[in-house]
Formats: sequence, C-alpha cells, structure tokens
Amino acid sequence: MSGFQSIGVIGAGAWGTALAQSCAQAGRDVTLWAFEPEVVEAINANHVNTAFLPDVTLHPGLCATSDPADLAACDAFLLVAPAQHARATLARFAAVIREGAPVLLCAKGFERGTLALMTEVLAETVPHAVPAVLSGPSFAIDVARGLPTAVTLACADEALGQALMAAVGSPTFRPYYSNDLIGAEAGGAVKNVLAIAAGVVEGKGLGKSAHAALIARGFAEMTRLGEALGGRRETLAGLCGLGDLVLTCSSPQSRNMSCGLALGRGESLEAILGARTAVTEGVATAPALAELARRHGVEMPICEAMDAVLAGRISLDAAIDALLARPFRSEDA
Repeated sequence: MSGFQSIGVIGAGAWGTALAQSCAQAGRDVTLWAFEPEVVEAINANHVNTAFLPDVTLHPGLCATSDPADLAACDAFLLVAPAQHARATLARFAAVIREGAPVLLCAKGFERGTLALMTEVLAETVPHAVPAVLSGPSFAIDVARGLPTAVTLACADEALGQALMAAVGSPTFRPYYSNDLIGAEAGGAVKNVLAIAAGVVEGKGLGKSAHAALIARGFAEMTRLGEALGGRRETLAGLCGLGDLVLTCSSPQSRNMSCGLALGRGESLEAILGARTAVTEGVATAPALAELARRHGVEMPICEAMDAVLAGRISLDAAIDALLARPFRSEDA
C-alpha cells in the first residue's frame, strides 16, 4: 500500500485544526477546509485559528481554504465536521473525493433521526470512498501542542490501516490499529453522553466514589450497546472506548463534561449551549443513543436518564433519584 503524502482535513474546529497541525508537523502536505471564511483568513494570514484554537501557532505550511475543490488532489481525507453536520458536509465533497480514496472519520456520534454511524453516513453520501475511523482519548489542545497521545485507527484493510497510521502518526501522536470500525465508532459516541453525566456528578457534589461508579457502570452500558451493534468487547476496552471514556469523564476541559458540570450546578442547558461556539456532541447524540438502546433491547439507564434530562422530560434530581432506586443486581448483568 503506497503512502499518503497529501492530506485533506475537512472541518476546522479545534479538533480538525489540531489534526491538521499534527499531520503538518509530521511532514505531510495538509489542506484544511473551513466553513467559516474568517477562520481561513486567520490561518493563512496569521497561522492561528483564532475562533477555535487560539492558543496554538500553526505550522507555516498548513494551508486553509473554504473551497472543496482545493482538496481534489489529496490522497486521503480526515472528516472532522461535527457528527450532526457530517452528512451535509460529505455531500459537498462527494465529487471531490476520488474513487477508492480513504476517508478517516474523526467525528464521534450517532446521526439524529437516522441513528446512523458515521461509516454509514459516509457509505450513503460518498459510496466510492473507503472508510476508516480515528477515535481515542485526545484533547485537541494536547495534540496541537505535540503532547503524547494514543488513539485507535480502525480500518477493514490492514495494509490501508498501516498506511494511514504512517500518514497521520508521529512520535507523539500514536495510532494503534484495529479492524473493528463499529467498536471504535460506538465507544466514541457513547462516551460523550456519559461524560455529561460525569459532569453532573461533579457539579452536584456527589463525590469521587459516585464519579468512579458512573465511569464503571457507564462503561458497562457502552460495552452492551457496542456488542449489540456488532463491535467487539476488546475494542471497547481499549483506547477508543474505555480510554476515551476515562479522559472525557475526568476533565472539565471536555466540552461534554463541562456541560454536565454546569447542569449539576443549576445552569440551564439553553444558557450553557448559548454561550458556546463549539459543538457539545453528547447533547445531540443522547436521543439517538437512547433510541438505539430501545431498538436493540439494550439496557442503558445512565444514558437514557441523560437523554430525558437534556430533553426536559425529567428534572436532574428526579433522574438521580430514579437511578439510585434501581434494584440491586449482578455486576455482570
């Protein structure tokens, strides 16, 4: 499998910019597509994404554009648009992405309405592309600054996966190969909802014991759904599942955990989201996740409670009381 020197990054939020920065520092030719013209201008003129990653000076060779045609010569693509915008964004690039080109899916979530994984969205919008998934415990600012980070890169074809790992990897950004795309996607999507719940625990002052219990029982929910969708338990126990869950549930730096933290302290969801420019993926994913659990007959009480709270069907205190009133049961059930 030949290498990939020219990389197109679709989406210039914090995570997309960080991945573009990492690839550029690894010696790749990177073109970063941004929806916002002001982001393109700031990156090309001043080498900084003032809107989404203002504290990092970007590689001088990193080029930004708002024209999808400027990515037509790229060997491989990273889709980093938010999950709920993935379909519309991919549709814009369907004619740009050449036959057989790999698209590394970096967004985490299920699509509302269709309940589709991002690989399914890609198959419907750009069927001539080859899917791969990048997921794992990785804050954008850490990756952009070159701090050590390890992630899962999932691809059905191992040779292609190894070529993609060589293209995006570096001594400080370390991909580990898996052929389980479903497991990699499921872990990244579920952890965002659980991170909101973890933030609630902190915001309500329920204690570190409750926080640890939330992570452990949340991981059980993640594993049940991931297996029901066709993923593997061992994948979910790795970087893209447990690893990502621990990171996102343990730091207010996470947009999802910080959302839950504010909810737990009594702020309204409307006020929290209204003060943000970046997307809080777990809020949009929660209803899709709850519906998927129902369809597959999978018990996910924490995720279902968060969906009910975020939708305004139940108060936070009532949701907590309901969870604590659940019958005692076997841990492996």
